Amino acid sequence: MGKPEIKISIRNLVELVLRSGDIDNRLVSSGRMLEGTKIHQRIQKQGGELYNKEVSLVHDFNTDDFIFRLEGRADGIIAEPGGAVIDEIKSTIRPIEFIDEDFSFLHWAQAKCYAYIYAVQNELDSIYVQLTYFHIETEEIKRIRKQFSLEELTVFIEELLDKYVIWARISDSWSNKRDTSIKTLEFPFKEYRNGQRELAVAVYKTIAQGKKLFAQAPTGIGKTISTLFPAVKALGEQHISKIFYLTAKTITRQVAEEAFSKMRECGLAFRTITLTAKDKICFNKEGSCNPDFCEYAKGHYNRVNNALEDVLKNSENLSRDVIEEYSHKHTVCPFEFSLDLSLWADGIICDYNYAFDPRVYLKRFFLNNTGDYAFLVDEAHNLVDRAREMFSAQIYKSGYLEAKKLMMSRVPKVARILNKINSYMVALRKQCKDEGFIISKAELTDLYRMLNSFISEAEEWILKNQNSNIDGFDQLLETYFNSIAFTRMADFYDERYVTFIETKSNDVRVKLFCLDPSFLLADAVKRGKTAIFFSATLTPLNYFMDVLGGDKEDYNINLASPFNKENLCLIVNDSISTRYKNRDKSYDKIVDIIWLTISKKIGNYVVFFPSYKYMNEVYARFTEQYPETDTIIQEASMTEEERECFLSNFQSGREKSLVSFGVLGGIFSEGIDLKGDRLIGAVIVGVGLPQVSPEQDIIMNYYQSINRMGFENAYMYPGMNKVLQAAGRVIRSEQDVGLVILLDERFSNGSYRRLFPRHWEHALRVQDTGLLGKKLEQFWIDKNIE
Repeated sequence: MGKPEIKISIRNLVELVLRSGDIDNRLVSSGRMLEGTKIHQRIQKQGGELYNKEVSLVHDFNTDDFIFRLEGRADGIIAEPGGAVIDEIKSTIRPIEFIDEDFSFLHWAQAKCYAYIYAVQNELDSIYVQLTYFHIETEEIKRIRKQFSLEELTVFIEELLDKYVIWARISDSWSNKRDTSIKTLEFPFKEYRNGQRELAVAVYKTIAQGKKLFAQAPTGIGKTISTLFPAVKALGEQHISKIFYLTAKTITRQVAEEAFSKMRECGLAFRTITLTAKDKICFNKEGSCNPDFCEYAKGHYNRVNNALEDVLKNSENLSRDVIEEYSHKHTVCPFEFSLDLSLWADGIICDYNYAFDPRVYLKRFFLNNTGDYAFLVDEAHNLVDRAREMFSAQIYKSGYLEAKKLMMSRVPKVARILNKINSYMVALRKQCKDEGFIISKAELTDLYRMLNSFISEAEEWILKNQNSNIDGFDQLLETYFNSIAFTRMADFYDERYVTFIETKSNDVRVKLFCLDPSFLLADAVKRGKTAIFFSATLTPLNYFMDVLGGDKEDYNINLASPFNKENLCLIVNDSISTRYKNRDKSYDKIVDIIWLTISKKIGNYVVFFPSYKYMNEVYARFTEQYPETDTIIQEASMTEEERECFLSNFQSGREKSLVSFGVLGGIFSEGIDLKGDRLIGAVIVGVGLPQVSPEQDIIMNYYQSINRMGFENAYMYPGMNKVLQAAGRVIRSEQDVGLVILLDERFSNGSYRRLFPRHWEHALRVQDTGLLGKKLEQFWIDKNIE
């Protein structure tokens, strides 16, 4: 048996072994990171024909215990007559005169690793290493160059890897334990449900072939375990090295954690981590990663390796609670600690943003698009709107006006730029005229230029004053970050974008609006090897494949519901119009139907509406007419505690019926799991169309010009998706019995009926309320439920 092979990036190797000191995320560093790519490209271009940019370097280093595969990408290799030069480019805000050859040991270390590999592979006795520092404000460049012999570089690499051996042993020991456990792992339930094995097999084959799969798997199939189990098996057979379970909601992250726990009960050894947003997990409520204000930031890098070693020995489930426990124990930043731990995890459970959003994706994994990772995208229907949001950016005139007023006496130079931006947006407001908005395919290049000037001028003042409590600092900081996000998104602007300018009162909003996220999503998915998009509601499948970046080579699967369709009483009442112009006439009819429904069987019911206004009006009338009925209503913004309190009302064995009022597409219309008699019926008012707005109409017009399906893409498909999700709350297991009533004349329209899933084929059209009452009575009698 040969020696174990350990693959590690040069950057991660250097940082793990050599880092020390404080976390000091100076605000300008965020700007530097965002500008870094542009700076690299600019310097690389200046290098001319002798400059070979972005050179991938891979080398196997053989030691007594391991074969280390070192991987990295040099910013540049310069072929000078006097010899090869490895160039490492770094942007900085530190005055150039204060940067000397002792400025950063880590910068030299990374470049020396590249130099070693290049020298060995090209049989060089010596090689030059150059650090190129670019000052982002003054644009001054300072180059520091040193020559190293191959012998010196060899000694350096050997010492570096000697320090890494302890981590290599941890990694190798764990990999052996994990892979052995995967080989013997059985499916963690006694038997597969209908459709479950089919989904699991499709997922495994897709991962093994490095493809994409779009899977519509109705409620009850067990999508989470059916995707995770085959992904774990594929990882054990080296098809992939890491699983990213991506989701939009906290509750679905918990389901993934439970699935891993179930597999661990069956003998699986598998490290998983759940990433929590920085603002939620940060111990320092001031939110400043500054060692002067945070004990967890001060000296973090001196302690974090001990924390890593400790937690890796003692825990496989790296949940938020575990991360916080060990962060307190070792006094390290919980967010940065969690990011370090993710490198050691086999499965990462996190929000879509961490893989796809260009502003926050995990660069330690995805920077070079070379990872053999599997993306499991849960509730993939949510990714459409989320992707549009990720790839769009907006700014408001009011932010720049307020910042200008605050800066006039403090930093006149910054105030002058802010005034120009404000004046520019005032001019845009005038162009909007009576319509209140402008849609343009042209980019506002003058605005980009002014924003870049503001960013550059504001950075210095922000850096100097971030430790003070100056009034207006937070406002300027927010405007600064919004400007960075906006200008960065401008780099993606193409024919799939429009510039949307809207006025409200005296304010102006400028939005770089991504209408079609498919291209950018497809590109983001290339950061891994394979992707599985799954949901109970990907209807129609070809629409979701298209908008989520699929192509003709990708696989798709549309599974039937595993449950007995006779357990669902599905009624279409098309005697009511819920169109906006007819809503006034519908309120009392809906109240009557709700009362009729709940009077036939005591239990918990939910009524979903297309808007809060509609819901509130019907709620007011219902509670006035039937004040003795227990009711609860969804609020526009609810904390996690308020949500849990809301759901706690759905108890089994109630003596009186409970009617909850909620909105389609809201927090209670998908993702919640009320099994048994915790929920026995849903009344769905309307076909769920998104609210008509200029932005939604822009999407409609875009797709109308692309495929003549503008209304369907912008309104009908997203609306019916909400309806299907809401209806899916009722039947959650094989034993569940319940009813769904669809209220709207459009539910009898062929274009909507074609979007009904297969297990809705038995839907019954009932217009007369008397007949409706009889049908409901008969349903409960047939099910022997009193």
